[in-house]
Amino acid sequence: MLLGCHLSISGGLHQAVAQAEELGINALQIFSHNARSWHLKDLQPKELEAFKQERSKSSLEYVVIHTSYLINLASPKEDVYSKSIQALREEVRRAGQLGIPHVNTHVGAHVGTGIEAGLKRIVQALDEVFNSPEARECPDVMILLENDAGEGTSLGVRFEELRVILDNVKQSERLGVCFDTCHGYAAGYDFTSPKGLDEMLNELDREIDLERLKLIHTNDSKHPLGARRDRHEHIGRGQIGLSGFQLIVNHPKLRNLPFILETPKAADEAEKLNSAMDIINISTMRSLREDFQTGGAIR
Repeated sequence: MLLGCHLSISGGLHQAVAQAEELGINALQIFSHNARSWHLKDLQPKELEAFKQERSKSSLEYVVIHTSYLINLASPKEDVYSKSIQALREEVRRAGQLGIPHVNTHVGAHVGTGIEAGLKRIVQALDEVFNSPEARECPDVMILLENDAGEGTSLGVRFEELRVILDNVKQSERLGVCFDTCHGYAAGYDFTSPKGLDEMLNELDREIDLERLKLIHTNDSKHPLGARRDRHEHIGRGQIGLSGFQLIVNHPKLRNLPFILETPKAADEAEKLNSAMDIINISTMRSLREDFQTGGAIR
């Protein structure tokens, strides 16, 4: 089972790998820089070497970079749009330098211009990213488009919106999809029953193609089905519940994908609390796997 969580890069990128090893996980998500800033300084050779060395001696089998939440590929504001494209270009370059295969991003919000205009803007932005020197120099890096909960004017809420992007980006072979369980539930996808999960996966396959699904963000939801509110909760403590996650982690079409937890974190000074909650959430997820329950190897 590929299972992990988003960890802090405080103290350096390599420290996140060390934390992952302490938690006993084999999958990891990180920011590559301060996620609240547009400024991305170049990664220094010592940073790259420290990360690669730490990773080489770790148990990690999968690592993904999550982009800054400032990025809005649909923005009608030219300065934000330009900064978003440049930031995504740089994230692709960093992923290539670090040997990380995936960069996960939210696609953005149309901010009143409408869904059609917003999706067109996203397609143009991704075409520009893939035509950039950074992307050409890192041909093995894939960008994952994450589904959204649907707050405000956010895009990528329904699978058909993601399909429009995938169908129109010229180098769409370099695009994949990340499904966030909290976002999907908030957007109205009820996958908490066997029938509901199968229906959702059939729709995803029809609109996007299941082969494009590369990552699952595994988060419970504080709010009810269809609430369109993005509020993550610890596994089993929200509206999706343990039975919903048990279906997801054991489904034959999903079980071999990486599962990354983005459950709530306390402030930085509560690092011990965060680690304790990560351990609880990881343990809970493992306990839901049928092969773990029967004493088999978790793979």
